[in-house]
Amino acid sequence: MSVIRQPEVLGRTTRRRVVGVTAALSATAVEALAVGLWFGLVIGSRTVTTALAGLGILFCGALLRTGVFGATVSGVGDLLQPRRLGAALVLTTGWVVWLLLAELIGAAAGVIVATGVLAGILIVQFSIEQRAFRRSSRSIAVSVTPVLPSLLLATGAAALLSAAWFTDWSLVLPPLSVGVTTVTPWVDALHLGVFVFVLCSFLAHQRRFQLVLDP
Repeated sequence: MSVIRQPEVLGRTTRRRVVGVTAALSATAVEALAVGLWFGLVIGSRTVTTALAGLGILFCGALLRTGVFGATVSGVGDLLQPRRLGAALVLTTGWVVWLLLAELIGAAAGVIVATGVLAGILIVQFSIEQRAFRRSSRSIAVSVTPVLPSLLLATGAAALLSAAWFTDWSLVLPPLSVGVTTVTPWVDALHLGVFVFVLCSFLAHQRRFQLVLDP
């Protein structure tokens, strides 16, 4: 019997897709905000205060992103369970190692090596996160290794770091009149890097939720 003759099947598929896209948007918003604030704090003049503040923001963002994943695949639960805290900790560590490794090696080689290491850590982190919610949801395909989502997110991180380190240009647009105020829009390389990171993050999470929500 075709899907057209089974509207309930089509309805379930549509609902899963809507849930997946909504969850991907939520996870992207959390990740972009947390990583963006952390990156902005530590990429400039780094002090103990900014390093600790950035680390706290990064961990809270990782915990919230883990919560979005858990709420999507198994319902709202206790985020303070050891395995779920471990998943957030691995994600936080991955971002810190990524930046430190890139700075230690330096230049384009540092970005390439750090991006590869980050992709590997993300594969581990995504897998841990899936297993952390396995008991609460039988729909999670824990056998699926999230290689593509990890590569996409790491690619976005590489674009963000490259824009901040190696590119220095800006595009000033014609002034716009808003009431009695004149606004001069401008776009620089970092803006483009942030856009690429957000786009890659959304594609990564959308693909990831598609893997775990589809039967």
